[in-house]
Amino acid sequence: MIRLFSRFLAWTCPFLIIATACEQKQPDDTKDNVWQDKPFWQEYHDAYPVSAGAGTNEVRSIAADPAGNIWIATAAGFFTKQKTTRTWTGIPLGNDPGPAYRVAIDSKGMVWLGAWDGLYRYQNGKTIKHDVPKGPISMLCAAKEGMYAMGPQGMWLQKGDQFIPQKGLAARSLRDVVSDEKGGLWIATDAGLFHWQDSSSTHFYQTDQLISGYTKGLAYDAGHKLWVGGLGGVTVRNTNAREKELRVADGIPSVFVTTVRHAPDSTMWVGTETGVVRYLPDGSHSLRFSRRWLLDDHVNDIAFDREGTAWIATPQGVSAIRKKRMTLAEKELYFQDVLQKRHIRAPWIAGQAHLRTPGDTASWEPEDDDNDGEYTGNYLAMESFRYAATKDPQARTNAHKAFGFLKLLQEVTGTEGFFARTIIPSGWKQMHDGNRTYTRQELADELVKEPRFKPVEVRWHKSADGKWLWKGDTSSDEMCGHMFGYYFYYTLAADAAEKKVIAAHVSRIVDYLIKNKLNLADVDGKATRWSVWSPDQLNRDPEWLPDRNQNSMEMLAFLKLAYFMTGYARYEQQYLHLIKKEQYLKNMSAVTSQNPAWLIYFDLVLQAYVYPILIKCEKDPERVSFYKKHMEQWYQLRRGDQNPLINFIYNYCTNRHEEVQQSVNFLVDTPLDLIDWPIDHSKREDVTMTRTPVLDDRQVSPLQPASLRMTVRWDKNPWTLAGGNPQVEREPVFWLLPYWMGRYLGQISK
Repeated sequence: MIRLFSRFLAWTCPFLIIATACEQKQPDDTKDNVWQDKPFWQEYHDAYPVSAGAGTNEVRSIAADPAGNIWIATAAGFFTKQKTTRTWTGIPLGNDPGPAYRVAIDSKGMVWLGAWDGLYRYQNGKTIKHDVPKGPISMLCAAKEGMYAMGPQGMWLQKGDQFIPQKGLAARSLRDVVSDEKGGLWIATDAGLFHWQDSSSTHFYQTDQLISGYTKGLAYDAGHKLWVGGLGGVTVRNTNAREKELRVADGIPSVFVTTVRHAPDSTMWVGTETGVVRYLPDGSHSLRFSRRWLLDDHVNDIAFDREGTAWIATPQGVSAIRKKRMTLAEKELYFQDVLQKRHIRAPWIAGQAHLRTPGDTASWEPEDDDNDGEYTGNYLAMESFRYAATKDPQARTNAHKAFGFLKLLQEVTGTEGFFARTIIPSGWKQMHDGNRTYTRQELADELVKEPRFKPVEVRWHKSADGKWLWKGDTSSDEMCGHMFGYYFYYTLAADAAEKKVIAAHVSRIVDYLIKNKLNLADVDGKATRWSVWSPDQLNRDPEWLPDRNQNSMEMLAFLKLAYFMTGYARYEQQYLHLIKKEQYLKNMSAVTSQNPAWLIYFDLVLQAYVYPILIKCEKDPERVSFYKKHMEQWYQLRRGDQNPLINFIYNYCTNRHEEVQQSVNFLVDTPLDLIDWPIDHSKREDVTMTRTPVLDDRQVSPLQPASLRMTVRWDKNPWTLAGGNPQVEREPVFWLLPYWMGRYLGQISK
């Protein structure tokens, strides 16, 4: 179960699984390219497994009574849950229990139960069995003329306290039934659709009438059109004939449609074996699938309570998809609360949380990550933007603490300028990538696979004061993330005294790079595996061709930032040497035409990190023009990623207002649930597996909204086809950073 507590939300359920906004299609509410913050519908998933023994989670039918109590039929009997509780209570049917098939609520609020041995009603706290109809009763239908009870052995209609047998020609493989509101029934069966009236029926099975003969779900929409779901999709019928079809090409994720229901807000919910898709009256649609949204993707039945909550029956229990009104400002408060509770660890590291029990945030514990430095750099930038936008002193205090951690990463190594990936208390027994040794055979294998391979047997080192274990072999992405954070802290939040400290810290690191031929040397005196920026490798070693263009761009930014902060001529001299003698600008120019074999999505984010430094710190008009044109070409290639961090970095660098609505759509649609639930788009039939934009990855097309992706860090390819780890809860900085950038830029209102 999931526990998310927040004083900022109106709900107080202790097992809440929060998720996201309702519609996939967001309205354009920007005015003069500024998002006017106002309430939107925030959806969230609330899980209710039954777990009362074998078969109890196999929920076949579900109904909500007028009081908001939920009733279910399972493979092991009937259960109910009161509106104000989370627990299910079994409904005894006598001394010979068995499978249950259907629950229904009539116009008077009476609960009817279709069981293996017949029909029951629940009245005054007890069940009453009817001698007729004869079991099993697998289908119930409340109509103005009374309750219909149906099963393989016949059909009966309620007349007062009695049930009268009805004659008809409908097939016995009953899957759903709905009243036509004229004294007749539409009946879905495996043998086609039947219209029953006055003891006779008309059979619809021809291909010009239905997609296929297997019909599973029935519902009228707001226009009184009959939706017939089954194998192949949904047929929408008017009074006399088929009007249209909805198939995989229209957004249905599976040809196996299992149920159709009309919601109080006039959306039509189509349940499938791969989730539930909702159709709005305007024709737009949105999907809910994966464990983020459903206990199981196979949807058996759907019911709605008076509050509009969708109660979904699955083979693993009941999922409720709720919604409430929120603004982006309220969402920011929620994420800040979660961030401080579970994602800031000593001495002030912003990182992900490990869940001992998959999916259970109550079981969280801190854990180290190779990119703790980089993502705390993101957090440092976020708090700097927050301070610049609000002048909240707490934001500046938090930024100061985050910078203190990043500075400690250098100091803890005891070197002139090398800094660690991360640190953990020396008493920790669990960490990623423990120390190891390589045999000569293993080394041979690694070198054949990658001649650049560097064996690092001692990854963790104890600090001189004995308080910390620090991790070496620091990568280039850490360097980029640090510099990104330093730049924005220096320019947006630091006071004069702190600016001197930042400048000295950056100077120390860059001096260390220069001393080591522009590589980041570990304690062994050799460059780490990935932190190589020297022209000796980039320009003269063919194995570094894949990294030449981007790493040239990165080194120019590091030197430019050091010069910007300190004014020391040695940084500008080295910078100009790389441009004039080593062709680093020429190398950089090829970033936008990267060989597809070498394109890694995360590299695009590293490039985004350094553009602000290159464009804002450079004073030479010709080079500024080069950097701006370069970013323009780069951004046109990235516009389709719908990445709000990239969008707002671009807007910051160019003073433009590009894709504000697109960025806000992401912020609105992002789930509050930060668990990295596994999401596998390959099971869907309404999308395509591609090899773009990254040739090496299996990706999905079209790009999916935030609500249907794995929980992101910006190192993740948003087009990813499948992945996720339910033992990880991501820190919400990925959302907070672009939000506060938008606020600072004046492109998101308060």
